Amino acid sequence: MDIPSKYEPQNVENQWYDYWLKHNYFHSKPDTREAYTIVIPPPNVTGVLHMGHMLNNTIQDVLVRRARLMGKNACWVPGMDHASIATEAKVVAKLKSEGISKEDLSREEFLKHAWDWTNEYGGVILQQLKKLGCSCDWERTAFTMDDNMSASVIRVFVDLFNKGLIYRGHRMVNWDPEAKTTVSDEEVNYEEKQGLLYYIAYKIEGTDESVTIATTRPETILGDTAICINPNDERYRHLKGKKAIVPICDRAIPIIEDEYVDIEFGTGCLKVTPAHDINDKALGEKHHLEIIDIFNEDATLNRFGLHYKDKDRFVVRKEISKELEEKGFLVKTEQYINKVGTSERTKAVIEPRLSEQWFLKMEDLVKPAIKAVLTDRDVKLFPKKFENTYRHWMENIRDWNISRQLWWGQQIPAYYYGDGQNEFVVAETPESALQLAKKKLAKTNKDASEALVLKDLRQDGDVLDTWFSSWLWPISVFNGILKPNNEEIAYYYPTNDLVTGPDILFFWVARMIVAGYEFRGAKPFENVYFTGLVRDKQRRKMSKQLGNSPDALKLIETYGADGVRVGLLLSSAAGNDLMFDEALCQQGKNFANKIWNGFRLVKGWEVEDIPQPEASKIGIAWYTSKFNQTLIEIEDHFSKYRISDALMAIYKLVWDDYSSWLLEIIKPAYQQPIDRISFEAAIHIFEQNLKLLHPFMPFLTEEVWQHIAKRSPEEALMISQWPERKKINTNLIDGFNFSSEVISGIRTIRKEKNIPMKEVLELSVLNKGKIAGDWNSVICKLGNVAKISEVGEQVEGALSFRVKNNEYFIPISGAIDIQAEIKKIQEELNYTKGFLLSVQKKLGNERFVNNAPEQVVDIEKKKAADAEAKIETLEKSLDSLR
Repeated sequence: MDIPSKYEPQNVENQWYDYWLKHNYFHSKPDTREAYTIVIPPPNVTGVLHMGHMLNNTIQDVLVRRARLMGKNACWVPGMDHASIATEAKVVAKLKSEGISKEDLSREEFLKHAWDWTNEYGGVILQQLKKLGCSCDWERTAFTMDDNMSASVIRVFVDLFNKGLIYRGHRMVNWDPEAKTTVSDEEVNYEEKQGLLYYIAYKIEGTDESVTIATTRPETILGDTAICINPNDERYRHLKGKKAIVPICDRAIPIIEDEYVDIEFGTGCLKVTPAHDINDKALGEKHHLEIIDIFNEDATLNRFGLHYKDKDRFVVRKEISKELEEKGFLVKTEQYINKVGTSERTKAVIEPRLSEQWFLKMEDLVKPAIKAVLTDRDVKLFPKKFENTYRHWMENIRDWNISRQLWWGQQIPAYYYGDGQNEFVVAETPESALQLAKKKLAKTNKDASEALVLKDLRQDGDVLDTWFSSWLWPISVFNGILKPNNEEIAYYYPTNDLVTGPDILFFWVARMIVAGYEFRGAKPFENVYFTGLVRDKQRRKMSKQLGNSPDALKLIETYGADGVRVGLLLSSAAGNDLMFDEALCQQGKNFANKIWNGFRLVKGWEVEDIPQPEASKIGIAWYTSKFNQTLIEIEDHFSKYRISDALMAIYKLVWDDYSSWLLEIIKPAYQQPIDRISFEAAIHIFEQNLKLLHPFMPFLTEEVWQHIAKRSPEEALMISQWPERKKINTNLIDGFNFSSEVISGIRTIRKEKNIPMKEVLELSVLNKGKIAGDWNSVICKLGNVAKISEVGEQVEGALSFRVKNNEYFIPISGAIDIQAEIKKIQEELNYTKGFLLSVQKKLGNERFVNNAPEQVVDIEKKKAADAEAKIETLEKSLDSLR
């Protein structure tokens, strides 16, 4: 098979990926081997490949490919999340562009559009992951809206409801007015924004007096139902029991007292708007205040907004402040920075809103999950620092708002009957719900029970939070909810490793642990590896908005998938952010070329049955020990999830030890053959290197592997065996380390004295300690030294260098131009003496020494000492040449 002169990734990547798929190497089914399982963090069905996905999935692929090589039954389950808010927004936008409003459609019609959109545009990212080389079991691709997945979610809801853990409640929630749904606390990002603080005068009913209240949201005064003062505030004690008039709407509201009000903050007076602030709601409940909700679901004002009805809240803010000023209610405004909550999904400013929602009680559910991570260590987090974050979240957890006001998602299986909202049952199917409703109704109204039919039931219109489906992911992908005793869940669960970002530690990771113990009585995974965020060179998080995120597929096209994988992993320590630089991908590409060129070099040698040189024999023995020493180091890195360190160890082994040293040691002389023993050993060693490299660089390594020899499908690299640990000869490793310093010393002298490599040198050694006698053949070959002899004293008139306690001498006669060398050294000596004189002059200046910082004076003293030492060395060199 002809070996191309250059490695062209674009010519081989599709070929080998198709080959792996054709032979079903990615697919797993239960057998007698040890299972190794990873479930992919399901990307949004709307998603496209970005740098975070590239890093996360490369790490997963490394772990899965290594597990296969180690003989495990590796199963990597891919899939997608239906992403309720994001997907519904995409579908609504598409419909709008076609002149269709969601409000004009029935639920069934809208869902048809949603499925059409999903089938046409969804899942792009999974195809893109194939370009990266991801060896997922594509036959197992799951989607959180698949029939069995949805049925699992519904069954879990019913189970938790029947256990008394799910309830309906009227609560203050985070409302996304763009998506028109509630979002969880964790889906709200708080940003500091410059705004205004408006000081507004409220008249006291029946008097000429007024009180001033400061607010950042003047539009909400239309929903005020009280003014609150601190009972200990002397300034306002006389207002107790009186009423204030709300500006513009002229409503009289009570003045209440509560120590919640901070006397020192603002004016010491607080306007209370129970419908639009969580703290105000608590005050409202405590003091039995009226609740006035002034907003529609899209954050326009409703009928309570008076003449501002149907206008957007931010438009109203400007207009009402102008009206307040014109009517004399606006006392002043001040610049004010406050934290504003925005929706993680739509970036809309969150509006606190009272709403009827479904909640899951979390206090008791989380206890096994806390114990598993923090006490028993059954689930281990890497890096360990994230345990503190986990502890904080889990020990301060609040009930989970699991309902969303959307149509795309699993519809809540609550069925209402009768006239009121409070008459409902929860069941997996409408038919089961009807039987439950009849049974429940029969207790109070037998006739109504008998008359109740299916069409009388009305299913709750909300859907479940997307995370309520993905928290079941490690269980539901193996159908462990619907069929808890099936063969696959028994074999693959618990899974082994989870690779994800720390930003969803609470959203997803913690909740999966909770679900694992609640529904399987066992952890969902053993280890969680948290990647860092991918940032640019300026430490900014990569994002579309900043335009600082490169096109992931373009990078693969430019540098090859292996080059990009190496570039990402070389700087991605667990839990630490990756400062991405495209130069890293070039480094990865250069590494691929280095491996390819090394392979071409070896395969280009002519092989003959001739004796094996001593240098080749010891070099191969050394590399074998070095390989096994590095293998132990690599496996230790993997055990601690130091994937970047594992790659760096392999990188150094292949680039430095194999390519720069071993190949040079065994390389035959120009146009001469290599002995068969060394050649076959070099090929075997190269194959072992490829096995270590394969998880990181799957395409290149498979290409080289298949070029080395004609292989059957059963002999493909990706299903071969991880190298076995063998005995390490530390004497060989020590001997190489010593001799490599000697070789470097010879090469340094050649470079400094311009002695060409073709010129054969003689080397003498004054042995005051260890001597690498066994390695003399290697030293002679790589240093182009005729012979090495021992001497009992220093050799006069020779160039020298030291390695540990040994001093080496190279005779200079004939090797260099002595007069030119004397001139060069003399010039350097003169310059150094002049430099020393200037430093000594500075140190002789008492003013400088007494006034300069001690550290500065110490630096000057060190300069003087270094110059003196250099002068002594240069003078000795001159003496030896004269």
